[in-house]
Amino acid sequence: MLSPSWRSSLEDAFMWIGGWRPSMAFHLLYSKSGLQLEEKLTELVRGFSSGDLGDLSPSQLNQVDALQGRTTVEEKEITETMAKLPETVADSSMVELSHVVSELMRERGGSVNGVEEERVESTLGPKEEGLEEIWQKADDLRLRTLKAIVEVLTPIQAGHISIAAAELHLRLHDWGKKRDDVFRQHRGTGGTDR
Repeated sequence: MLSPSWRSSLEDAFMWIGGWRPSMAFHLLYSKSGLQLEEKLTELVRGFSSGDLGDLSPSQLNQVDALQGRTTVEEKEITETMAKLPETVADSSMVELSHVVSELMRERGGSVNGVEEERVESTLGPKEEGLEEIWQKADDLRLRTLKAIVEVLTPIQAGHISIAAAELHLRLHDWGKKRDDVFRQHRGTGGTDR
């Protein structure tokens, strides 16, 4: 659910609750805007407009800044909620259940019956539902952030940020797959782990 098999370990390392961190969209926007501004600086000094992200207006920058502030607050709330969830794995209901099932498995030679399986499911269910709810909130924030950024930009600027996001995603994926391949080859030849 949170880590698809096609994703590289490098990509996984930079993920936030199953996807990209919404605040990354602002970093990408500012980075690409700065690069495009530098590329076209002499033209801009002469009064020419390129229409790309280097042409963000003061109004657009203010809107993006306000959006970034709101997004960061929501992102922090979701992160804090997510941080609390793993603690529930060691709560008293889980510890008791783990002990009871372990004792039954020892007594029965490694097997448990349907009653214990149902108890496991009823105890894990709410924890999984909590994870699902957090995941949905994170996805919702990602979607709302993208929509809001695109609404601030002109169509040409939105195209530039979309291309930059796709390029970054593809390059990170490629670089991560290459690193994973090198790591697997290294392990296969008797090398030590990282």
